[in-house]
Amino acid sequence: MKITHQEQFAMTAKRFHSHIFLVTLALVFLAGPGALANVFEVQGVPVDVTADNAAQARNEALAHGQDEAFRRLLERLTLKEDVEKLPEPGSLVVTEFVSDFAISNEKASTVRYLANLNVRFKATPVRRLLRELGIRFAETTSKPILILPVFQGLAGVLLWEDANTWRKAWNLRPVRSGLVRIALPLADLADISGLHVQHAVSGNVDRLTGLAMRYRAGDTLVSFARIDHDPISGSRRLKISNTRYSSRKEPVTELVVLPLTSDEPLEALMLRAVDSVASKLEEDWKQENLLHHDGEWVSAVTVPISSLNDWLDVKKRLESVSVIRRTVMVLMSLDEVRINLHHVGASDQLQTALGQADLAMVREDDEWVLYPAGLIPLSKS
Repeated sequence: MKITHQEQFAMTAKRFHSHIFLVTLALVFLAGPGALANVFEVQGVPVDVTADNAAQARNEALAHGQDEAFRRLLERLTLKEDVEKLPEPGSLVVTEFVSDFAISNEKASTVRYLANLNVRFKATPVRRLLRELGIRFAETTSKPILILPVFQGLAGVLLWEDANTWRKAWNLRPVRSGLVRIALPLADLADISGLHVQHAVSGNVDRLTGLAMRYRAGDTLVSFARIDHDPISGSRRLKISNTRYSSRKEPVTELVVLPLTSDEPLEALMLRAVDSVASKLEEDWKQENLLHHDGEWVSAVTVPISSLNDWLDVKKRLESVSVIRRTVMVLMSLDEVRINLHHVGASDQLQTALGQADLAMVREDDEWVLYPAGLIPLSKS
């Protein structure tokens, strides 16, 4: 069969386009190492030091700030039950673990220095230290958990109303940079029209999911607080029923009960209760995502694509997954990218970590396939 000049030109152009696509894809992939997740960065550490002179105050403040940031980092990664195993303050040269730091809100006098520090730490030495100390740790940061504080009082069951003291307590909680991110609703017109208090109390999954999507949250926690009496002692108490709605498992309800003493204002008790609930969320997440350090795992994964932008989007999300140590490209084509993910933790832990970056790793025909969340073909879900 004879091929015309036009057909030959079209075939050559197609091969040339394919070649350019693959070369470009390779260059983009090799342009730089994957960025570490910001789990190893501690932000907003305040320092305030007075010394004999300004230079001494600044040097001491920066040293103290880095020490405090390192303590916060280790507590972020580890369980409360292992806090006693952490290094004593001053027992380590913290600067050996520091990658870099930034200073903001800097103020100084002749003898005093004030500022806020953001400190980034080197991931590998920190991991090595914890392994050498025999301390278990987690690295995966969760998607935000949307908290819906419901309060039952004399005015009835409240969610969006200003009289909801339980919601006020949550809004007063200082922002903390743990592995679990907390999202609180704005209680604006969109929230009020989208979710009635009875939807929250009854666990209306469609309404709860819709609100969670608005805040780009993963799970939703309906936290129902009320004052009642202990059936045995008859004393007043704050009873909190926390029901967590998750796409990963069936709803789970847990109770938190705190006695209400005469010498503690209700507002103070509620602030303690908020810390208790948030701390439980943090510890549960760490327990579920503790890393197994019996070696590095390798998972061969196929990423379906229809354009270069598809791959760039997936690549960017992979860079935020801390349990992934290396990503090695094996094959590139116009419709798929094959990669090897070198990671710690088993496949189920990798799936959980990927899910927090809105990536879904599913099993298809004895191989792993990676999709952006929400784009899994119906026949594969």
